[in-house]
Amino acid sequence: MNLLLIRHGETTWNKEGRIQGTSDIELSETGIEQARRLALSLKDSDIGVIHASPLKRAYKTAEIINSFHGGTIEVHPELMEMDQGDFEGLSFKELMAREKEFLHRWVADPASVRMPAGESLADLQTRAWQSIEKIIAGGQNALVVAHNFTIAAILCRLRKISLSEFRSTCVDTASKTLISFRKGEAHIEWINDRSHLNAPDL
Repeated sequence: MNLLLIRHGETTWNKEGRIQGTSDIELSETGIEQARRLALSLKDSDIGVIHASPLKRAYKTAEIINSFHGGTIEVHPELMEMDQGDFEGLSFKELMAREKEFLHRWVADPASVRMPAGESLADLQTRAWQSIEKIIAGGQNALVVAHNFTIAAILCRLRKISLSEFRSTCVDTASKTLISFRKGEAHIEWINDRSHLNAPDL
């Protein structure tokens, strides 16, 4: 089976450099166009089932992709972005100015440091993996629309690497990451493909 991991299209908070977490921010016009291009690049793909985080930016991206497939989108709360607690809505500049000590701890130990009133990457990986395990067990080619930290945590598990190395698995908005499963082993075919965003319009 193949597993396609899709990060949602851009939101205004992405563009403004704000921390979104579980804040339910919708796609911007740019994000909708990115999702449309994603959908076109996947319209002939063999996708058995589409799964999505319930957050609007992910679910809308899934809906646009599904316009070529006409299936049911299965919603998984476990695939939501990491809850960033007190930091949600802050710009990265504000965070760096206010929380230097916390950020030093986060850089040193990103796996277990918990966001104030939020989650840690380990918390996120535990809940997200519950859904991914079920999706893989289903055996169908599947497409999952989720979020940056969520996808990074899933990829760490699939690559059998520590969450402390999560930065090597981060992905950009409207990107595609393909994993194939052969004889029970996961093989990363590509990570963070965004070539469809620059493809000629169809």
